[in-house]
Amino acid sequence: MSRRGWILFALMAVIWGIPYFLIKIAVTEMPPVTLVFGRTALGTLVLLPLALSRGALPPLLPRWRWLLAYTLAEVMLPWLLLSDSETRLSSSLAGLLIAAVPFVGVLLIWIFGGDDRPDARRIGGLVLGFMGVGLVVGFNVSADDLGAVVEVGLVALGYAIGAMIIARRLNDLPAVGVIAVSLTLTALVYTAPAINGLPHTLSARAILAVAVLGLVCTALAFVLFFQLIAEVGPNRATVITYFNPAVAIVVGSLLLNEPITLAMLAGFALLAVGSYVGTRRRAPAPA
Repeated sequence: MSRRGWILFALMAVIWGIPYFLIKIAVTEMPPVTLVFGRTALGTLVLLPLALSRGALPPLLPRWRWLLAYTLAEVMLPWLLLSDSETRLSSSLAGLLIAAVPFVGVLLIWIFGGDDRPDARRIGGLVLGFMGVGLVVGFNVSADDLGAVVEVGLVALGYAIGAMIIARRLNDLPAVGVIAVSLTLTALVYTAPAINGLPHTLSARAILAVAVLGLVCTALAFVLFFQLIAEVGPNRATVITYFNPAVAIVVGSLLLNEPITLAMLAGFALLAVGSYVGTRRRAPAPA
């Protein structure tokens, strides 16, 4: 992977590692649908004017069906399911389950074919990375709500499908236009139920959590994620999900004084090795 790819990889690992913590804060004071509306509405306010000024919307019209499929798979359904699941699951368990995205991506490539089929070495790297996630979060699988676990599983499936749609059907379209329309559609769909569920009062902490989710973890993150997929491919790009729970635990340690154990440090080591092996391209065959 190139230096630019590693920089984008690191940025996305951090930016999409903090939403678990922020979602946990927000859903204690507002319904999940209101949170998703606030997040996508803020992203729309930033990206839609930018897309309009760049003329990035007209090229999307011929492929509106794929754009709608991407919106459903990557934004509209997963964000609602993830927010709802975190009302019953711990952030670490949610992160562990989301780390299955690369495995889902590998399975989809095997089913539907592609030019980036993983070999045994890369699959071994993915397994190492998943073991690292397990050590980092302590294999916290004591959830007593199977429905919430299924919700996060569907989120992982949606993320993997969304990455494939970007790479195969939308990769030549203006990224800012795709992102802006996806956020706009989601915000419009959730406007009415979000307003009905809006609490009478919100703390400054919850408002700040939604603001960071919308501006940093949504608007900025999607622009970077499209660049990452273009640089390293959809399957490698999803390996950032290995680092997301690790970042969430670091944030918890810094802000909530949660301890970092030896198992977590060992998990970080497996994460680094597994991600390197799992994302490394196969050397070209000699002539």
